[in-house]
Amino acid sequence: MIRFVQGSWQASPDRGGNITGNTILASDVVAKRLQLLKELIPHVNRLGFLWNPDNESNIAQVEQLKATLPKFGMSLISVEARSSTDLDGALAAMMRERPDAFQMTNDPSHRKNLERVVRLVDQSGLPGMYQTRDAVAAGGLISYGPDLPDLFLRGAGYVHRILQGAKPADLPIEQPITFELAVNLKTAQALSINVPLSLLALANEVID
Repeated sequence: MIRFVQGSWQASPDRGGNITGNTILASDVVAKRLQLLKELIPHVNRLGFLWNPDNESNIAQVEQLKATLPKFGMSLISVEARSSTDLDGALAAMMRERPDAFQMTNDPSHRKNLERVVRLVDQSGLPGMYQTRDAVAAGGLISYGPDLPDLFLRGAGYVHRILQGAKPADLPIEQPITFELAVNLKTAQALSINVPLSLLALANEVID
């Protein structure tokens, strides 16, 4: 199991030291997403966040948000969904709280319904900041997160070292080092959002 401890993601010691690899989770990405969101929508104050309380990594992300949001003058609207069947009700309840923007975790039960979530958020006229570019390809407004192909390549390096005799306990869990920013201009136009040129210049992918 991966836990967030003192600013970094670590394997739990109760697993016998036989876990290593890399993780999609990064210690400073929460603040970076909020920074980009504020640059895109300066008036955003209330953030709706979809997460699964049965997922320990989701709990850690919520704790990071609670610690980081005040630095950006923002407050949290917590939206819990433990399974796919909870999504519609959770999102409807969130909209009644009138958030200014939306984020979600990469919990598997949410990820497999990503296009459905993006569609519901877009139909509600709510700007969405997502963790992976496939959400932007599905119509989401913006995403910022690890470069997944790079993570897979680095994971292959772990496999090679272990096959060569390295002990997993001797290989530290690595956080992402390469990130990608994607923006959907068509969605921005539908939401009447003007994307700053400074943000477009940073984007790895712009969908129009």
